[in-house]
Amino acid sequence: MAPSSPPPSDNSDAERRLREAEERLRDAIEELQRRQRRAAAHAQHHLRVESPPCDHGPDESCVAHAIGNLCQTFLLSYGVRVGIGILLRAFKLVRRQSYSSLLDLKQLVSEKDLIVREEACRIGLLFGGFTGSYHALRCLLRKLRKKETPLNAILAGSVAGFSILALNDSNRRRTLALYLLARLAQCAYNSAKSKNKFHLWGSHWRHGDSLLFAIACAQVMYAFVMRPESLPKSYQDFIQNTGPVAEPVYKAVRDSCRGHPVDVTSLHTYLSHVGRSDYVKLEGFPSIIPCSIIHPETNSCLAHQVKATSTTFKKTFPLYFSLTFVPFVVLHLQKFTDAPFRTFWLAINGGVRSTTFLSAFVGIFQAVICLHRKVFSRDHKLVYWIAGGISALSVLLEKKAKRGELALYVLPRAGDSLWYILVNRHLLPNIRNAEVFLFSLCMGGIMYYLEHEPETMAPFLRGLIRRFLASRISNPSPPFNRTASYAYLQAIDGMTPPTLQEKRDTESSEKYNLESIPGL
Repeated sequence: MAPSSPPPSDNSDAERRLREAEERLRDAIEELQRRQRRAAAHAQHHLRVESPPCDHGPDESCVAHAIGNLCQTFLLSYGVRVGIGILLRAFKLVRRQSYSSLLDLKQLVSEKDLIVREEACRIGLLFGGFTGSYHALRCLLRKLRKKETPLNAILAGSVAGFSILALNDSNRRRTLALYLLARLAQCAYNSAKSKNKFHLWGSHWRHGDSLLFAIACAQVMYAFVMRPESLPKSYQDFIQNTGPVAEPVYKAVRDSCRGHPVDVTSLHTYLSHVGRSDYVKLEGFPSIIPCSIIHPETNSCLAHQVKATSTTFKKTFPLYFSLTFVPFVVLHLQKFTDAPFRTFWLAINGGVRSTTFLSAFVGIFQAVICLHRKVFSRDHKLVYWIAGGISALSVLLEKKAKRGELALYVLPRAGDSLWYILVNRHLLPNIRNAEVFLFSLCMGGIMYYLEHEPETMAPFLRGLIRRFLASRISNPSPPFNRTASYAYLQAIDGMTPPTLQEKRDTESSEKYNLESIPGL
């Protein structure tokens, strides 16, 4: 009798362990190469060599190297933003059942309906400007300081970080700065933990990332209901358009919680507009806004939650599909041309899972609000903080690897809201353009960890910078000095089994999610 084949799960675990071992080996070899270069630079300094050699090799000038990286990154960034806009426009036409218009370029990409040119240029200038100036500054610092030290990466990253000025919206700049601050804190903590210098209690918890996500979502949903001005306008619009509750109702809830008079006329106008005439008559100072006004289209709270969940899914699936599909095609065109149907299927699968998570979030949030009204007769602003935290449990529908990324994505938005509230209450000073300097300092720290301690960075961020911002950052292997370790790295890449490559395709297609669109 022929021996039975091992179960698929065993094969999957073995391939995963092999892939992780290869990644650790690759990082170790790259670290060895960096140490060799630093040692060579140190020796050259003692031999009174003018300056250490640049990473790009002798066949390419420093100026050409910087300009080449700037142009490459600008085109990639511009292409991703425009591609997402075109795909979302196509979904909009399909929803209107205007299928023939998909072949009409005037309707698909006209400036009237697809206004992304300025935004795409600004995003391209941000990423391209940072990459080009970073490479130029690295070369300049090598020549001026005549040595290669971690300070070079910190200074170059900090100065290049001023490319954030390409964005003209201070709210978006502040959001990006706080996002990088969270990432920098993650790198610093991982570095300290690996050196046995610092360790947070509870960091070993299996669902610690979900807990962090819940705390961040609690603050965000509280801010949306009670302090919407503390969130960026684009983020407010996204939550408002995704959820099933109208803006006049949220305003009435805020006034009720604060003890202010409710604008009854505005509420009556809204209820008449939705065709509801048998609503409860409100007084000027109600203790709570009832469910009949929160969801006037139906008397059943359960039916309202089911409708909210399904409607959210229909609204957001095109967005999640676009954010998964377009960046992968632009950044990995060769892989897409080799297996287009597989890429399309992976994008659909990732989009469905992420959309299900967000739809469940909306449904649970609405369920908590309705449940509170069934049990209590008085409203309180803390209810919406608790509802945001409970609804965040829907993140358990996502893959474990993505929960931490989602937590670190929402955390800066919660910090942004808290920052605004504290400044508004004069508990923090209001420093003009503080977000620009914060972004620059954080980029200096991020580039230090990328160059000298890459193992402390999350794989998502490390891969994003290496593949998206500049392919040659942190891969400085000069053509004239390729060591045996470099050749071994190339051999590993050439021997990767097809099954492992397919798994990398899967991971890559799921990496680019909400990060690409401001306001989400």
